[in-house]
Amino acid sequence: MKNRKILTGLALGAVLVMVAAACGGKAKTTSSGGTDKCRADKFGCVIIGAGNPINFGAIASVSGSTAALGTDSDNGVKLAMDYLDGNFDGRNGTLLGHPVKLTVGDETDPTSGQCGKAGGQTSATKLAADPSIVAVIGTNCSSSALGVSDTILRNKGIVLISPSNTSAKLTAPSFHNPFYFRTAQNDAIQAKVVADFVFTKLGIQTAATMNDGGPYTSGLTLGFATFFKKLGGTITADEAFDPTTTDFKPLLTSIAQGKPGLIYFPDFDPPCALISIQAKQISALSGVKLMGSDGCNEAAFFKTAKSAADGVYLSSPVASPGAASALYTQFQTAYKAQYGTPQASFGPNAFDAFNLLKTAIEKVAIKQSDGSLRVPRTALRDALLGIKDYQGITGPLTCISTGDCQSQLAVNIGVYLSPNAPTNPAAPNSVPVFQEKFSLTEALQQG
Repeated sequence: MKNRKILTGLALGAVLVMVAAACGGKAKTTSSGGTDKCRADKFGCVIIGAGNPINFGAIASVSGSTAALGTDSDNGVKLAMDYLDGNFDGRNGTLLGHPVKLTVGDETDPTSGQCGKAGGQTSATKLAADPSIVAVIGTNCSSSALGVSDTILRNKGIVLISPSNTSAKLTAPSFHNPFYFRTAQNDAIQAKVVADFVFTKLGIQTAATMNDGGPYTSGLTLGFATFFKKLGGTITADEAFDPTTTDFKPLLTSIAQGKPGLIYFPDFDPPCALISIQAKQISALSGVKLMGSDGCNEAAFFKTAKSAADGVYLSSPVASPGAASALYTQFQTAYKAQYGTPQASFGPNAFDAFNLLKTAIEKVAIKQSDGSLRVPRTALRDALLGIKDYQGITGPLTCISTGDCQSQLAVNIGVYLSPNAPTNPAAPNSVPVFQEKFSLTEALQQG
């Protein structure tokens, strides 16, 4: 999708020990300041003066109808900064002896009020012009990244790592740019699980799809259609709409003529909520099942749709914290204490994204004798590509050449049924009505 943070270790104790070591500083000290390495790097180095903060950028939708997505991911980054000293005390720790800073750009499109290309371009342009930005965490929406933020930042050699971009196109070899990474799951997996759920579990053989034309929504509907048809299903309609649309009745009425058993609309809010409301007002769609994905599954959907949310299926990743489960629980507790109940589900992915950057920075930063740092930009990218089996709170993460930083084992996708579906399906008390595990390799091979 986008439309939703961690430290190594085989147990929480091990995690804390490693964090403490990190705070002590791992960068090599040199009197020359790594001048040769900076000159050799096509994009040079980020220079951080003695006592100055290491400045991380963020591109997130923090206003408009998708504000829950951006706020949630930014909160995840802030908690990762908080935990640099080994505890969640509400005060940022330090990285290599330097304080840390977060500079946030809003990716909300002023026309649609949702995250989109215009906001991504504006934010990326501002951050790319700031030489103190070491790396950027974002975007929320795939449309803000693909050919927009990722390109603008790549041209300056700035790493972009997203906690919630899920479009398969972003990491497809023919489109991927080498400075782009993500900790969110690849939608090739989610599309496969949704198709299996609809055809196998629900026994529905005809389905229609709706998307707003963006890479996240259209990627999911295309992937779903591909897998669904391979199973023997029929797609009765594949409709696209403008994201500013508020009246979906004409489109839904047209879809009803094909007599689908289910309508799949993996969009954002408010369209998700409006489609749910208006579909239930059309008699010809009586009995037709409705389904969205993680772009829909945030607080605004339930607030706007109200009772119309009842009976709507929503798919989202299921967290698999593994060795870092104790820290994952601490993260959840700290999130609620500092920011209240999560309104979306990508905060943990943002926590992991920051900590992957932290790990890479510790590996390549050159500590000068005067206390300042130099971080070669290309070396930082290469260090991320070298991360394997990192114990994140969302599971073990390995960054592969396409920029996907996720478990190389099977990724668990769950399907939840409203109103029992929480706005944060990654919570341990969430019980999906259906779930399957696939590795990215398996999903791509079957697609």
